[in-house]
Amino acid sequence: MRWLSVLAVAALTLAGCGLESGGAVPLRVGPGSIQPVPELEGVTITVGSKDFSEQNILGYLIEFAMVAAGANVRDLTNIQGSNSLRDAQLHGQVDVAYDYTGTGWINYLGNEIPEPSELGQFEAVRDADRAEHGMVWTAMAPMNNTYALVTSSRTAEQTGVRTLSDYARLIETDPAAAATCVGTEFNVRQDGYPGMARKYDIDVGKVRKQIMQDALVYQATADAGQCRFGSVAATDGRIPALNLVLLQDDRAFFPKYNAALVLRADFHEAHPRIAEIMTPISALLTNEVITELNRQVDVDGREPAEVARDWLVEQGFVTAE
Repeated sequence: MRWLSVLAVAALTLAGCGLESGGAVPLRVGPGSIQPVPELEGVTITVGSKDFSEQNILGYLIEFAMVAAGANVRDLTNIQGSNSLRDAQLHGQVDVAYDYTGTGWINYLGNEIPEPSELGQFEAVRDADRAEHGMVWTAMAPMNNTYALVTSSRTAEQTGVRTLSDYARLIETDPAAAATCVGTEFNVRQDGYPGMARKYDIDVGKVRKQIMQDALVYQATADAGQCRFGSVAATDGRIPALNLVLLQDDRAFFPKYNAALVLRADFHEAHPRIAEIMTPISALLTNEVITELNRQVDVDGREPAEVARDWLVEQGFVTAE
């Protein structure tokens, strides 16, 4: 059953200058602890997400919760890239989505220095984005999908590298032993390798670096052949599945990337129950929980919609139909 790929194509189809309004929610659910809400009955809500497993899961969590609450939900998950999702929200093509506080602060608002704490980063992006763009950030989850470097457990044992400072020292003493695979965005983003190199005094001229698609970095690093270290998203389910070791960010460089619900201010004010319904769901989304849900998609091959629905059923928020 590969209906997700069909929905992805539909979601990315251009209509004039923007995206289409979305397709149907792929699976049916009924009320659980989320009961029909009179204020949302028949209200059309278009839900968006970016185009990777975790974002699709988060998008479907919103969709199924809103269906259980009685809304008319349209599926616009799997939009390619952060900027495309952001534009769709700003232009009213997407009403609600999960996004990341670090992405909001750095990519959307143009800041260079992140706030050091998770709550501080959330409050900073919440206040600034509301004032500058009329966007509401709410219902922050404890999950923090920040960038990170990993290595295989074997490489960690051989080199003794456990922190990013250790990694920087290894580049100085034995560049070949620190061969690194990086994703295309991580290679150029200021919250990626360039900024990390400055923070940890890494001589980029000595780095044996190979650029590849993000999805390929995990296995390549686990194999410890062409690269012994790799850039990853910290909540990816392939990290525990491949027995990869997260290097400690001992100088606290990487920004916080907590997931939070994002809506336009006018839409939020018209339908405040959406955030109320999603807040207890967000509260359960720890790193451990989302990593396991991601693993079910990226390792076990399950569909993101099925994983999202089954977790909501397990938690009692909705019932399967």
